[in-house]
Amino acid sequence: MTELLPVDSWLTDMDGVLVHEERALPGGAEFIAELIASGSRFQLLTNNSIFTPRDLRARLAAGGIEVPEEAIWTSALATAQFLAEQREGGSAYVIGEAGLTNALHNVGYVMTDRSPDYVVLGETRTYSFEAITRAIRLVQDGARFIATNPDPTGPSAHGPLPATGSVAALITRATGVEPYFVGKPNPLMMRSALRRIEAHSEHTVMIGDRMDTDIISGLEAGLRTILVLTGSTRADQVERFPFRPTRVCDSIADVVPLVREFARD
Repeated sequence: MTELLPVDSWLTDMDGVLVHEERALPGGAEFIAELIASGSRFQLLTNNSIFTPRDLRARLAAGGIEVPEEAIWTSALATAQFLAEQREGGSAYVIGEAGLTNALHNVGYVMTDRSPDYVVLGETRTYSFEAITRAIRLVQDGARFIATNPDPTGPSAHGPLPATGSVAALITRATGVEPYFVGKPNPLMMRSALRRIEAHSEHTVMIGDRMDTDIISGLEAGLRTILVLTGSTRADQVERFPFRPTRVCDSIADVVPLVREFARD
């Protein structure tokens, strides 16, 4: 990272970087504390659309990681912002939980199953066959199809669960209509997070544990990237991708001293 502009802003994924399930990973609390102490601007990004920022803040705090609610940016919030910009005061048929429905209500959207402007698909632990069937019929009738993120599976204590991407594929197979995915790896989510903290891409680093979402979206948004090896992508998999992170670290604990170092670059 020689001959680069100093870093004053940070974006980071949550699961696999700061926490695993609800257990804090070593260095997570210290990393956030260092960002706050150094005066760095930052956002915690997650494709998880189930929880509100308030819920996520409480879950992080339970693991000893203290972050302000406004520092959390979810795919649900990004989706709501995108829809508000596309069609102000619109309507949507929503499959999802409080994180998504609250975000849409807060931008003035009406939830309806009668001729909605959009079908919006998010993550839930209780996908309903009846709700999916209704979504298919509405898309066939002309509703625009939006999904919060393309993740095919999500983690659980008992192993992977089908997530938004898998259910979106089911609806697509039934209708022939592809959704527009708002969350990572869409660089739209990176750019909206940058706008929230008035940051510039040349002065920002993105941290993640997945090459195929976190790193590529950071790269496409013009950010420097750090891959940590405490989540999805293993060290031996990095070379398989046609793109590389700016740096690879064993864990977020190794990134803590880089906050001050990069600020001086």
